[in-house]
Amino acid sequence: MLHFLGLLFDGLAYGTLLFLISVGLSVTLGLMGFINLAHGVFAMLGGYLLVLLMGRFGIGFLAALPIIFVLVALVSLVLERTLYRPLYKSTHLDQVLLTVGIIFVAVAGATYFWGPGQQPINIPGWMNGQLAVGGLELSRYRLFLMALGAAITLGLVFGLERTRFGAKVRASVERPRTAEAMGIPVERVFQITFALGSGLAGLGGALGVEVLGLDPNFPLKYLVYFLLIVVVGGPGSIIGTLSAALLLGVADTAGKYYIPQTGAFLIYVMMIVLLLMFPHGLLGRRKSI
Repeated sequence: MLHFLGLLFDGLAYGTLLFLISVGLSVTLGLMGFINLAHGVFAMLGGYLLVLLMGRFGIGFLAALPIIFVLVALVSLVLERTLYRPLYKSTHLDQVLLTVGIIFVAVAGATYFWGPGQQPINIPGWMNGQLAVGGLELSRYRLFLMALGAAITLGLVFGLERTRFGAKVRASVERPRTAEAMGIPVERVFQITFALGSGLAGLGGALGVEVLGLDPNFPLKYLVYFLLIVVVGGPGSIIGTLSAALLLGVADTAGKYYIPQTGAFLIYVMMIVLLLMFPHGLLGRRKSI
């Protein structure tokens, strides 16, 4: 039982990390209907920025995280204005081709500047090792991930349900023309939301260097995972995305331990079953967050 609880903890921590990266894609797809397959590029950028800030500039791990969030959000704003916006009303095929092209450009750029190998980092000493809790030896770093993920989830839900900006987002999603008539800058609301989602992806990518690893193929390696989480959780649903990420994290961790010979097969089977049972997402069809 203790061993099972340990696996469950590791799976939940893994799922929390996947949620932090995937929630931005869920928001982009749910709000704007834009298929951004290059979302993992922002996560990879966050990871390489962490390596750069810690290795070259000597900035501490915790101090680097908010810097990474802001920098990735700013980069996403530039891409949104120059590449993404012209295709908002284009076909899904055009959007897929653009974002896949961005992935290959990013992979080639990362290989050129950092090489094809993995990029290690040194996390703070107090995050290393295990913490004994009720007979379980829990990773301090994974505890940190789960605590941070819970705080961000609460912040997102509260910000969208209890703040003026959240009301503008919901209005822009539900009735965009009415929102514009009432003076709400719908395009700017979407732009800010896109930047926030991309910044969270960068933050998740930085946090994931220790767990997921970091190499130039990161956006391709985890693309299917991000898409599965968003589709199963329901585009635009924060709680649905969180639930799907936790389910996938636990299933992937348990599958790799109990039946490692199946590889990712178990994940795809579980996702197919969930899609058949919940074709509109775990929480049903939702256009708004």
